[in-house]
Order: sequence, then structure tokens, then C-alpha cells
Amino acid sequence: MEAHDTVLETPRLILRPWREDDAHALFIHAQNPLIGPACGWEPHRNEAESLAIIHSVLMRPETYAVTLKDSSHPDAPIGSVGLKGPAISTLAGPGEVELGYWIAVKLWGHGLATEAVGRVGRHAFEDLGLKKIWAQVLDDNERSLRVLHKLGMKWQRSEQVESPWGPEDKAIYSLDRSQWLERVYR
Repeated sequence: MEAHDTVLETPRLILRPWREDDAHALFIHAQNPLIGPACGWEPHRNEAESLAIIHSVLMRPETYAVTLKDSSHPDAPIGSVGLKGPAISTLAGPGEVELGYWIAVKLWGHGLATEAVGRVGRHAFEDLGLKKIWAQVLDDNERSLRVLHKLGMKWQRSEQVESPWGPEDKAIYSLDRSQWLERVYR
């Protein structure tokens, strides 16, 4: 994957690179205990921690701040979506990536995660020429499971993992390029 200056759009969203000045908006959302634990990380404790996460995790190639086009703060992140290649992901092999995403709690139920993830999936297969997308989701994260199902991702296996809260069950899903093309062009 190349250097990250890509901006992707959907009818309602702009997906853009993360910036240092996003720390406040990230903290507002990432301190919510409904976000982090569902993704496997602890809620952020302060804005400095959010800034550190921007530097160490979010300012990577193919990781996007999700922003709303039509809002009172159109450039403020309301979530994140990204692709992790084999160097970072434990699932992805050559030509593959692992998908990660979250949306602010106050915007759940509006299809924004599905819209953002769908756009990044299209980018992965059509622009980057990748052959497979993987995703991991905690078995009890019904919202995230619905996003993966809407995108046509298929269950591969379940595993038990250690989290900051003890052992948890997660499901592993994948979607390959041919499945994507079949869904898009049928």
C-alpha cells in the first residue's frame, strides 16, 4: 500500500487521512465505553492519549477518518475505517488486508458504518487490486456483524482471544475479490 493522501467519498461521507488536530474529536467519541471494548481496546482516558493513538495507529496508509459531508462540523471525525496489511495484521497474507472500523455511538443505526466500509472495500479491490479482505468481530457485537453481512463477508471460523476484560469469542470473516465482483456486477 502506498503513502496515504487518498480521500474517498460516498453520498454522505468523506473518508480522509487522520490529522493531529483530530485529537479532540477522537477523544469525544473514543472515551465512550461502548466503542473501544467492542473493537478490542480500552476507552481513551484523555485527549493526549487520543493524540498518541492518532500518531501510532491512525496515521497509517489506508486508515481514514470518517467525516459527514452535511453537518455543522463537516470535517470532524465521527469514526474510523482502515485496512491493515500483512505487516500489521495477524490475518492478512500477501495481497490481503484486515478491515477495522467504528462509528460514533450517537450515529449508530444510520448505515454510516456500512457506507464507509463498503467504500473502503471498493477501494481495496478496484483501486489497490487486493485479493482478499479479512475482518474480526466479537461474537456479541451484533451491529458490526450486521455490517459484515451486508457487505457479503463470509464467516470463516471462531476463536477465543484474550482481551483487557478476559477471554472473549471472536468470529473471523472474509471476502475475496471474486465474491466482491459478483455482488457488485450481478
